[in-house]
Amino acid sequence: MTDDPKLAGSAPEGPAKPDAAADTPATPQPAAKSDAAAKPEAAAKKPAPKPKAPPEPPKGPEDPLPPDDLEPPAFLSALQQAYPDAVEQLSYWVGDWTVIVRSEALLDIATHLRDDDEASFDYCSDLTASDWPPREKRFDVIYCLYSTRRRHRVRIKVRAGEDDPVPSVTGLWPATNWLEREVWDMFGVKFFGHPDLRRILMPDGWQGHPQRKDYPLEGPGELLLESPMEWLRLRNLQDEAEIE
Repeated sequence: MTDDPKLAGSAPEGPAKPDAAADTPATPQPAAKSDAAAKPEAAAKKPAPKPKAPPEPPKGPEDPLPPDDLEPPAFLSALQQAYPDAVEQLSYWVGDWTVIVRSEALLDIATHLRDDDEASFDYCSDLTASDWPPREKRFDVIYCLYSTRRRHRVRIKVRAGEDDPVPSVTGLWPATNWLEREVWDMFGVKFFGHPDLRRILMPDGWQGHPQRKDYPLEGPGELLLESPMEWLRLRNLQDEAEIE
């Protein structure tokens, strides 16, 4: 007997009841597929994305027309009146005027822009080119003119094909002598009437014209060398062999 009334009324502890879940046999579950096996199966169901077609190469610059409410400068209006058949288009872009002319009329146009009082373009600040191979006349030859008296600018643009010679303007602006040589060296544009048309940046025996779009990025043909010094060494060996 115990003196504690709380313990006196409690039932005697019996053996612990077994867990019902423990008596129930486990149902076998199918083995889960590994991630490695599931991924190839999912990939096989999903079609591979089609490769995107490369964008078409640009066929040439846009040469936007001037806005309807913008009048061309007086010297350009006078040029159009004097040579209506020679001026193909007037273009205006970001505050700059460009006059696109036929190649055979270049000297007449350039002489007019130099000698006309309203134009007075006495300085050719730059002469360069751009290459657009998809176009029949792939080259744009660009003349950047400046008037030291009038303090205004204009560009002349001439389009030329692979074998189309362009008149030399060295008789109008003597500083273009080296600039035309550079365009010939880099692009292969021929300038007839030039007093000394030869390479100016690349060696005389260099193959091709490096600024053409179809020029190989690795270099010119059999002289494919990463080091320019190796190219010069081979060239010197050829010269030495000829001397011996």
